[in-house]
Amino acid sequence: MNAQPRVVLVTRPTPYEMLLARHATREQARFFLASRGQAIEALEGEHERFDAARRCVLGAVPIAWRSARVARDDLDRFLFEPDDVVVALGPDGLVANVAKYLSGQIVIGLNPEPESYPGVLVRHDPADAGELLAASVDPGVAVDERTLAECRLDDGQRLLALNEVFVGHESHQTARYRLEVDGRTERQMSSGMIVTTGTGATGWASSICRGLQEPPHLPAPAEPALSFLVREPFASPTSEVRFTTGGLPAGSALGVTSEMDSGGVVFGDGIESDRIAFGYGMRAEVRVADERLRLLA
Repeated sequence: MNAQPRVVLVTRPTPYEMLLARHATREQARFFLASRGQAIEALEGEHERFDAARRCVLGAVPIAWRSARVARDDLDRFLFEPDDVVVALGPDGLVANVAKYLSGQIVIGLNPEPESYPGVLVRHDPADAGELLAASVDPGVAVDERTLAECRLDDGQRLLALNEVFVGHESHQTARYRLEVDGRTERQMSSGMIVTTGTGATGWASSICRGLQEPPHLPAPAEPALSFLVREPFASPTSEVRFTTGGLPAGSALGVTSEMDSGGVVFGDGIESDRIAFGYGMRAEVRVADERLRLLA
């Protein structure tokens, strides 16, 4: 064990940075936006505020502590240490992006744009980073624990998600599969399904529920339970629509066997680039994960 903690600052590119990466120079980016009746100054202002918040956080790291920085797109190649203090600086979704790579490390969510981001998971001001870092190593610090979903395939591949797991076709065409829940089985055709946690219940799951006559109970963020929702199921001579919503308490699992010749996928938290291929005959089980997100309250 290292004598001092390590702070890992997780960020994602600002819209301004992504625009520069695409157009190479500020002037070219400005011209591109101006030709479409848009101004670059708003994006520059947002970027400057984010950069100021980033400097504030880095400046708050105690001198004796170690530190590292990782971009969202590099998380799958970054090795977290057991005693890391993870700081997510950005929108709420950034916490979901990093949660599946952790194993109990405390996460501090910092909101650089409170006018733009709700702050459900990034609930703290970057100006308070020093106090928050000091509090994070206190054994008695208040932590908000949140349930994660686990999807495990029969070939050993595994995926975690803080909001939801999607199972379906990569192009969102018709997904064909066999569903198993509570000892019941049926063949289905749909636009795919999601299995949501309580944290994800206010997002994609909520949108699906608005189109249902009898929406299911969705769990609370800390509740060790999940809910599954099948999107746009339809009956045919070879498919049924009896089991399209339901709950998954801890200890139970939703089984899905792919009947898609190609294009079947599983991904978590809307990150399609970090997907698992789900070809014909493969079987997946989705359940409450043993891991939990530990978010500084």
